[in-house]
Amino acid sequence: MSTLLIRHARVVVTMDEARREIADGGVFARDGVIEAVGPTVSLPATADEVIDARGHVVLPGLVNTHHHFYQTLTRVVPAAQDAELFGWLKTLYPIWARLTPEMVHVSTQTAMAELLLSGCTTSSDHLYLYPNGCRLDDSIEAAREIGMRFHAARGAMSVGESQGGLPPDTVVEDEIAILADTQRLIERWHDASRFAMTRVVVAPCSPFSVSRELMRDAALLAREHGVALHTHLAENDNDIAYTREKFGCTPAEYAEALGWVGRDVWHAHCVKLDAAGIALFATTGTGVAHCPGSNMRLASGIAPIRAMRDAGVPVGLAVDGSASNDSGHLLGEARLALLLQRVAHGPVDGPQAMTAREVLEIATRGGARVLGRDDIGMLAPGMAADLVGVPLDDVGVAGAQHDPVAALFFCHVPKVRFAVVQGRVVVKDGELVTVDLPRLLERHNRLAGELVQG
Repeated sequence: MSTLLIRHARVVVTMDEARREIADGGVFARDGVIEAVGPTVSLPATADEVIDARGHVVLPGLVNTHHHFYQTLTRVVPAAQDAELFGWLKTLYPIWARLTPEMVHVSTQTAMAELLLSGCTTSSDHLYLYPNGCRLDDSIEAAREIGMRFHAARGAMSVGESQGGLPPDTVVEDEIAILADTQRLIERWHDASRFAMTRVVVAPCSPFSVSRELMRDAALLAREHGVALHTHLAENDNDIAYTREKFGCTPAEYAEALGWVGRDVWHAHCVKLDAAGIALFATTGTGVAHCPGSNMRLASGIAPIRAMRDAGVPVGLAVDGSASNDSGHLLGEARLALLLQRVAHGPVDGPQAMTAREVLEIATRGGARVLGRDDIGMLAPGMAADLVGVPLDDVGVAGAQHDPVAALFFCHVPKVRFAVVQGRVVVKDGELVTVDLPRLLERHNRLAGELVQG
């Protein structure tokens, strides 16, 4: 058995039921599972691996509930820089049609490296197009090498332009083939056990790229196998207009009619979710992945997160695709979420305020709830040893020692000093230890050039 001891942290932010913040705190774990959290003096004095966390805030690993890893290859493409969602997609679909299995593998590791270095230890990813022999397996295998906890969403598009959809026909798939491959992936990779490192999610892409029949059949498949469901919903005004024109209903009504509500479902964005939709999601426990940076970048709007949380909707944080953000920094995304709700609702001292500790809850416990997990999102005995240490000696937090926890969300934090996933140290002294990052980035940039230039 292997043991891990984190000790002498400036503060350990547990996010447990009591929301304890422990000065001079630490965490002791055995075989990847936390046994004790408390003041350093109360913990065992030795372990197989010891990390001295003096001058650090130790947090539960953050949870990213929506991403498109492959989009790290197409950041800031000039023709798409100033487009809203539909125009942005139409510009990039032909480029993405040139994706290769190698590109999927490398972009997965690049995106995960950025997430790990910014405090994230668990991520979902939504891969919804599979040209040139690409498979979701390429992404799953890459995740296993780098050591991140992964919810791999088998996305799909089946309705091309010739059938009234948004994507070109060259990037859509046959619906029977989609369902068959999704079942194959579940049987090959999905791990339903507690502390699972890999889970598979059923995830047709969006109302404007798949049929009602595929949505319904996908929900039936997911529930037959006991896996979660994920898609995009109510992202911007054009998305709303498409759903009303094609299906004669609101996005929330569309989701409900097709079986896409419940505790096993979460939707990305929901910027334009109306009051009735919020009430439906709250009643059914349907989750939302909040993507503030992407929503701002594409001028989609400000999601009503305050109203969702007040109603009881499960809300997690997400960076979304790295071509619509164009960042994958999860601590930075939390800062955007905090500030954006104040822009939308203010005043900051009123009932509409979003606080630093509330956005931390969204990024940890909230994300765990959205992904249907009871083993991550807090530091407590019996939970996975997923945690990160953020240094307080960086210039970005100088003068912010009065409240070091809030400093992580009001100030700029470039990267974490250490990150642990299931008791395994994957970031040490600010550097990834599971992959050669300089070589990875060199390869990634070469492939990005090839992809965009054709």
